Formats: sequence, C-alpha cells, structure tokens
Amino acid sequence: MASVTVVESEYRFSPDRLVFARGVTYRLHLENHGKETHEFTAPEFFKAVEIDAPGVLNADRTEIVLQPGETKELRFVAKQAGHYQLRCSDHDWAGMTGQIIVK
Repeated sequence: MASVTVVESEYRFSPDRLVFARGVTYRLHLENHGKETHEFTAPEFFKAVEIDAPGVLNADRTEIVLQPGETKELRFVAKQAGHYQLRCSDHDWAGMTGQIIVK
C-alpha cells in the first residue's frame, strides 16, 4: 500500500498537487497543523475512487473535515483517470486549493 501525507495549515495544502495511479491502493494521511478547521474537499475525486471506510467523509461524501491538530486517514483505490479539483471549502477564497491527478 502506498502512503501519501498531506498537511493542511493556514491557508494551504502541502503538497498541493497529488498524483495517484489507477488500481493502486493508497493510504491518504491528512494532518491539520493549523489553528482553524480545514476541509479536504474533492467531491469529483471521491466519486471516482473506491473507498475502504467511507465513514471518514462527511455525510455528503464530498469532503473530509479536520479540526485543529486532528489527523484522519482515507484508504482508497483510484478507479478512473482524470484531473480533480482540491480545495478547502472554507478557505478556497484565500488560495487554499490544489489539484489531484489520477494516471
């Protein structure tokens, strides 16, 4: 299983460009190092992957919400190639955006 860590802070994702390969199982580890709540919002991406335990997502299955200091993990297999928008739904106005690519 491949592992990718994304750190959220005010107001950015690090890294802000994620590349995944189709058919590979990933463990996406999210950490909020900021003082504010941040979201990993990627509704089209979440629709295009097979998620092991979807309970980490919000009820709409559009984002993962992290409180300050919180960490969460998502295990998934990318099924569909494409480019997907990543943003923090509360802070995209401040440039907290990114890109997800599935090859």
